[in-house]
Amino acid sequence: MYLPLFPLKLVAFPDEALNLHIFEPRYQQMLADVETLGTTFGVCVFTDKLTGYGTEVSLEEVYHRYEDGRLDIKTRGKKFFQIKSFDNPAPGKLYAGGEVEFIPLDFSTHEQKQKEYAFYLKEMLFLLNHPVEIEPMLVNSFSFSHKVGLKLEEELELMLLPTEIERLDYLIKYFKRMIPAFKAAESAKEKIKLNGHFKHLDPLNF
Repeated sequence: MYLPLFPLKLVAFPDEALNLHIFEPRYQQMLADVETLGTTFGVCVFTDKLTGYGTEVSLEEVYHRYEDGRLDIKTRGKKFFQIKSFDNPAPGKLYAGGEVEFIPLDFSTHEQKQKEYAFYLKEMLFLLNHPVEIEPMLVNSFSFSHKVGLKLEEELELMLLPTEIERLDYLIKYFKRMIPAFKAAESAKEKIKLNGHFKHLDPLNF
């Protein structure tokens, strides 16, 4: 399948809402084509270079159109892909495009793994000041992955794992490594706060 391609320093996860500000003329042209034709486009992951992977996204809403052509839009992630060819620019266009091959996603898992993941996820989100109630069987490996502090390279690693079990295991290992570090940092901050304040000491009664 040939897609218009939009390189960005992010990973768009399936079913994730992604808000974008479109300001470059080439991407203004891309969005005009997407709107006119009712097609999708690809957000491809760029680290220090084009990684060769990305996510097909659909345009859900144009929040605002500026007089100079800029746009604020809402998109939604659909399927991961691998880039097979990259044209910059695409024939007759200002923006890039390329042939992509979609990557099948396996979401099959089991209840015990889901419960373990939900337990650590809830703890991690609490430490990051995002306390939420989590129904274990209603979340998947992508549901909160932009809120748990993964680096871009780690999000890409997660994206490329083919099964839900592997993705959950990857995140559980990450949580087990990071949760103690966050707790230690919080404890250190509390000690620093105490050392920085005047202490009220009762006079000793001899």
